[in-house]
Order: sequence, then structure tokens, then C-alpha cells
Amino acid sequence: MAGKVIRTIGVLTSGGDAPGMNAAIRAVVRTGLGKGLKVRGIRKGYQGLLNEEIIDLSARDVSDTIQRGGTILQTARCEEMRTEDGQQKAAAICKKYGIDGLVVIGGDGSFAGAQRLANLGVNTVGIPGTIDLDIDCTEYTIGFDTAVNTAMEAIDKVRDTSTSHERCSIIEVMGRDAGYLALWCGIANGAERILLPEEHDYDEKIIIEDIQENRRRGKKNYIIINAEGIGDSINMAKRIEEATGMETRATIIGHMQRGGSPTCKDRVYASIMGAMAVDLLLEGKSNRVVGYRHGQYVDFDIDEALGMKKVIPPYQYDIAKLLAL
Repeated sequence: MAGKVIRTIGVLTSGGDAPGMNAAIRAVVRTGLGKGLKVRGIRKGYQGLLNEEIIDLSARDVSDTIQRGGTILQTARCEEMRTEDGQQKAAAICKKYGIDGLVVIGGDGSFAGAQRLANLGVNTVGIPGTIDLDIDCTEYTIGFDTAVNTAMEAIDKVRDTSTSHERCSIIEVMGRDAGYLALWCGIANGAERILLPEEHDYDEKIIIEDIQENRRRGKKNYIIINAEGIGDSINMAKRIEEATGMETRATIIGHMQRGGSPTCKDRVYASIMGAMAVDLLLEGKSNRVVGYRHGQYVDFDIDEALGMKKVIPPYQYDIAKLLAL
């Protein structure tokens, strides 16, 4: 289908949901309709595509959605899409429904599916939608701003009660493989320690010694931000309390970070990315991912984007440790 005139586009959300996805969907739908295209929504990600859960979308269908969290198209993970048979079936279904171009909103796994469809002739453009901020080709991913603010506000509240009771609090935020949520919350909330999945060699004995030294200096609380990829927060709290004698509690914020009304930034950036994805398809481009770098909205080849490895900036992590002194 690559190179053909685009008449009908599809849009789906895949993988974990993220606040701002609805803003991106809305922008895809209204930009597409405004430029004379037919727009079809695919429910429940690639699984819905394989099940042919495909609906026509009008401008009214996306009214009153920009402020809502989650995704109105719903999302799911799909093991079948990882197989060659599943990819062939998905491409055939796109052809059956006349979908000349497909906008995929999600993370790395979602982009891998878009890459396979592009290789099978479906024009695809990806939009980075993940609260983990773990896609290297872009400085912004849909949902991160809302998620980190949700976590920050929750941690502020935990610190209040931690101070009142002179506790050590271990607060676990999301981030199985990427520690950006933990790093940003650690800096924003003034945490004494930040445990990241990128830094597996942390020494619990050193943390215990630091807590004891802080208590000797008269400090009333101690905050540890623990990324999901490290985990074990409840058992860690028990070990620290036994070793220090300081009451220690674990709080796992969990999936509340995914929900809630998106921030202004997530609404605006997601809207611009959604519109840009449609424009890229109309330009005949495929196998692209929209990104944001150095103050500009840009696009990358998906193959190139998937080949990049995002790491925690050492300078930012060093600052976080310095500010915790």
C-alpha cells in the first residue's frame, strides 16, 4: 500500500494506557476528517485489529474526550502480533477495511508491530505514548508529565505523615525497566534516596547506615523513592526497620499513576503529535515515529528509533544525590 493515495486511516492505542492518549486520538480523527479522510478507530490495540473490532469515527465521537484519562479506544497486549502469522493477518485486515495508513499510539512494543506492518505494505506512523519516558528518539512521551505530577503529589502527602510520625517511607513508583519517574520524583520531592532499575548495585547496608546517621543529626523522616523495577518495597521496609529501629512503611502508588485527567502539557503535545502523524501519512511517509527534540516536533524512522537505547543522564542522577545531602 505504500506510495498509494491515502483515503482511509486507522488509529489504535497499544500497550499500557497513558493520560493524553485521548488527546492524540482526537487530533488524529479531527485532522484526518478535516483533510478529507475517512477515519476508523480500532478498539483494544492490535488484539482488536486481529479481532476486527473496527469502527468509523466522527468528529462528535471524540467530543468531550481531551480531558479524560485512559484511552477511549481501550488497549490490550497482543502476543499473536509478535508472530509472523499474526502480522500477516493484521496487514490483510487493514487491506480488507481499506485502511491505507495506520497511526499507532504506544511504546516500543507497539512500534515493533507498526514496523512489521510497514514491511507488509501498510503505511504506519507511531506516536510515543508511555508514562515511562523510555523512548530515546524523543524527549517527551505522552502521559509522563501527568504521571510524574500524580506521583509527586502523592509523595508530598506521604512525606507529611512520615514527618509527623518520624518514619522512614519507601515509596514505590512505576518503572519496570526505566527509572525516569523515580528520578524526577526523587528530585521534585527531595528524597534522600532514589533506587533505579538502571542502578541494580545499590547497597542496602549503606542506606541503613545513612538513615542512622541522619537520625543522629536529628532528622525526623527519611524518604526512599523506589522504582518498580527494583521492587520488594514491603520486605525492604521490614529489613530497614529491624536494622535501624526507625518505624518504616512502604507505599506502592501503583496504577493510579496511569490514570487521571492529563496535564495541559500532555493535552497540547499529544494533540500536535496526533495531527503531525496524519500529515506524515498524507505526505506518503511510512514506518515513522513522531518525536519531540530541542523544542521541535520531528519524525524518525521506526527502525532507527527502536535501535536507540535510552539511559538515565548521569549528571541528573548525580544532582539528585547531591541535593539529598
